[in-house]
Amino acid sequence: MEAGGQPAAPHVSVILPVHNAEAWLDECLRSVLQQDFEGSMELSVFNDASKDKSMTIIEKWKVKLEDSGILVVIGGHDSPSPRGVGYSKNQAIAQSSGSYLCFLDSDDAMMPQRVRLQHEAAVRHPTSIIGCQVRREPPNSTERYTRWINQLASDQLLTQVFTSHGPTVVMPTWFCSREWFSHVGPFDEGGQGVPEDLLFFYSHLRKGGGVVRVDQSLLIYRYHPKAATHSVLETTIWTHRVRFLEERALPHWAAFTIWNAGRQGRRLYRSLTAESRRKVVAFCDVDENKIKKGFYSYEDSEERPKPRVPILHFRAARPPFVICVKLLPPRRLCQFTLHQPPSVDAAIKPTVSTDRR
Repeated sequence: MEAGGQPAAPHVSVILPVHNAEAWLDECLRSVLQQDFEGSMELSVFNDASKDKSMTIIEKWKVKLEDSGILVVIGGHDSPSPRGVGYSKNQAIAQSSGSYLCFLDSDDAMMPQRVRLQHEAAVRHPTSIIGCQVRREPPNSTERYTRWINQLASDQLLTQVFTSHGPTVVMPTWFCSREWFSHVGPFDEGGQGVPEDLLFFYSHLRKGGGVVRVDQSLLIYRYHPKAATHSVLETTIWTHRVRFLEERALPHWAAFTIWNAGRQGRRLYRSLTAESRRKVVAFCDVDENKIKKGFYSYEDSEERPKPRVPILHFRAARPPFVICVKLLPPRRLCQFTLHQPPSVDAAIKPTVSTDRR
């Protein structure tokens, strides 16, 4: 208790937005109850217009959780339509009081040691987002993406920040201090189709935040057709990613080469601003048919004369490069990597792909 008889603020608030989650809530809330963290915890739930039995399940678990010493705060609304994940997270944070925030999606479940281990890491790294490795359910649903989540080296958590997979530590694994969240946030509340996690992550990086991953599997990360991530269009992710690339990487270069004269390389070129396009000195490729064309003409350009960008054999091209690589089906990934001379800051050497999941 604090002076005056008021209860002390909990160490950790688990932030749980809920929308029509009855199929998963029992497992999710049981995982909160089973945490082995010895500090004080609260669960902050915000119900975003659920029309199923989610609230009945939450009220049932409220009794069990509070009997075990975990305070439960419940908010929400019953409007005809949900307000979205960003809004729900912001509301759950606003009604909570913990010094640290542990984000949890209602279709996922935590391992018992999650809060303890991520809290320890957050204390050591107060301006970082702390993530963790995951166990995907069903196990074979997104094998390449899951490997990417779990196997990035510590330096790649920053060097791969442009990937279309999204943040290099996935949102349901996030843990950070309330103070740092308040410095960076809140989440974008644009609703369905807005990648609020990616936008927050970019803001976090702009403000000098770090990225740390606890290298243990601390979350069951569920894949299913109703997941909110499916509402975000690939074109939306692409646009945000290219703008961030132009903001953070391309200003370091007076000129660069796009490695791939095919569809994805041309798409990147067309997506750039006119200022960035003027820095593209060439495309390069290994395909003789593309090289024989001699140049790429951007017919939709408003510039006169229209840009004509040379297409070179890769041996004739000079760095820095943006390397576009199409991976094999079934994931149909197309990724591009920045490569520049060693003198350029290593923090702008990412990998980017057009498939987020």
